[in-house]
Amino acid sequence: MKQYSFRNSIKTLLLFGASLLVFSCSPSTQITGTWKSPEATTQQYTKIIVAALTDSPQARQIVEDQLQAELQKRGIAVTKSIDIFPPAMMRESGSTGDMLLQKIKGDGHDAILTAAVVDEKTENRYVPGNPYAPMNRFGWYGTFRGYYSHWHPMIYDPGYYREDKVYFLETNLYDADTEGLLWSAQSRSYNPSSLNRFAGKFAELTVSRMQSENLIP
Repeated sequence: MKQYSFRNSIKTLLLFGASLLVFSCSPSTQITGTWKSPEATTQQYTKIIVAALTDSPQARQIVEDQLQAELQKRGIAVTKSIDIFPPAMMRESGSTGDMLLQKIKGDGHDAILTAAVVDEKTENRYVPGNPYAPMNRFGWYGTFRGYYSHWHPMIYDPGYYREDKVYFLETNLYDADTEGLLWSAQSRSYNPSSLNRFAGKFAELTVSRMQSENLIP
């Protein structure tokens, strides 16, 4: 397994916000796979930094808020990166992995949890309309009123093509001292209807999986 560090990962700041604010219909977020380092079996992590890797202050705030809330439900002490590097500070001086690590060295944090959109795509699919049925013994064929009442709601509902937006996300847990990758989860989200709803479900699934894999109490 290739080894990664937090310092390398944070170089890839990907846009959460604008792409997740406007899509609707059939929201679905799920974890599709995880990997855990053999070195992550010896302890549970109880003081964690959460960092949404994005240039959108709104998305960063919402995603980090939701991850913090879910972790705190399990008794984890959580610091958000947005509290260490507010948007104004990032605009003035930028933010790097080195800067964040310098801020947290020696303060007792034992892990860093990052979240990023790593890919997105559009899928086109055909949604069929109401099918035509030939004349038979159904009662609604016998009178104009019956025929009209049956078909009127359907006649203006032909099939159509729709676009589904699919987002692929990666969540990584790094050791704050060694910077080594401890755990990684891949997630997929279809047509998120709002950033708030997506972030809440994403955080719930992610933290629940971390607990089930014995990374946190």
